[in-house]
Amino acid sequence: MRRLTFLLRPSWVILAVVVVAFAYLCFTVLAPWQLGKNDRTSHRNDLIADSVRAAPVDVTTLLNGTATDDTEWRRVVATGSYVPGSTVLERLQRLNDKPAYGVLATFRLDDGRTLLIDRGLVPAADGVRIPPIAEPPAGPQRIEGRVRRSEGVIPGRDPAAQEGFRQVYSIDTGQLSAVLGAPIDTVPPDGYLQLTEGQPGAFTPPPLPQLDSGPYLSYGLQWIAFGIMAPLGLGYFVWAELRERRREKAAATTGTTGAPTDSEAPAGTPPAPRSNADRLADRYGNARR
Repeated sequence: MRRLTFLLRPSWVILAVVVVAFAYLCFTVLAPWQLGKNDRTSHRNDLIADSVRAAPVDVTTLLNGTATDDTEWRRVVATGSYVPGSTVLERLQRLNDKPAYGVLATFRLDDGRTLLIDRGLVPAADGVRIPPIAEPPAGPQRIEGRVRRSEGVIPGRDPAAQEGFRQVYSIDTGQLSAVLGAPIDTVPPDGYLQLTEGQPGAFTPPPLPQLDSGPYLSYGLQWIAFGIMAPLGLGYFVWAELRERRREKAAATTGTTGAPTDSEAPAGTPPAPRSNADRLADRYGNARR
């Protein structure tokens, strides 16, 4: 055990603490973070793939059902009519890598409930201004779309009115209900409808996400590997230090014991081997200073 007393030096203690803390973060925070993102992305991709293959269902079957996250991306149909004067614009959108606005409205179902509808994207006029936006068609309509989940409210981005349009920065059913001053029903758990191409009142729909799980799985495995390698690296440095100390001790033991001092040695004689204590002092500093 005396050979390991060097581990009590401040430099080794700090190194050990850093390695342990890093490994702990790898296993409890960083790896789960990336693996969790991989699970969520894979789950989303499965829902999108299922929605492409499945036939659309009446939205009222979801409105009357149990809340579940699996309703997002489901294809649904709704019958009713658009609510006049319910247009709201979503700012800071992109269409074909150019500035655009999202166009939102409400749709009253035949049973009286009201849903939020994302009509799609329109390019900004001259890259900055609001273009002319046609009102949705009046009268009874049958529309088809996908269920999307509310994005939530962006802190510090309050609704505003500009150029005659109410505007928001994200699609959140609660916020839009307040902006319109009317209740909005949600598709469980907190969803709205995003129109598909060619539907009454639709503009250019946002493209579906690519069905790619991304690099999250490999990133998670890398953090696990880093968490394993960090303690192994510390162990290697301890082993290398012990090996070096044994080597220096052997060299000191087999050295010229009783050899004359430098002052007594004849001219041209090489200096005597340095002691183990001198070498350790060079490496770590003099502990008595």
